[in-house]
Amino acid sequence: MRLVLPLLLLTSFAACDMPGPGYSGVAPVRMHLGGSSFDIRVTGRRAEAIRVNAEWAPRLAAVAPQAVLAIESVSGCKVHRLTGDAARMVARLDCGSGPPPPPPTSGELFCGLDLHEDGETGSLYCVPSDQTFPQPG
Repeated sequence: MRLVLPLLLLTSFAACDMPGPGYSGVAPVRMHLGGSSFDIRVTGRRAEAIRVNAEWAPRLAAVAPQAVLAIESVSGCKVHRLTGDAARMVARLDCGSGPPPPPPTSGELFCGLDLHEDGETGSLYCVPSDQTFPQPG
């Protein structure tokens, strides 16, 4: 009986990064952005973002902007609609008139956001984890 609780806890933690229905077999791309880390899976005109880092009492409104930027960066499409909660979000993608670009190979990306002077717009830079950010020149 004493082993049941630890086994249940271990099993529940192991499932934290499991893909949702429809994303099984899709390799994730890990994105680090704005203090949040996500595993992004893209299939067709849908994408899934699973937050994989620990944050104290996050709300969807607090992590959604980073998730949208991460999904758009990985998919190459705009997020039309985002649903879910602070741990797992699902997006419908707007890829314009053509099909979405092929999903990237799995890997890990580190991203930086440079805000413009207005403080509301900026540029998103992502590089593979084995590279360094370009230095401003």
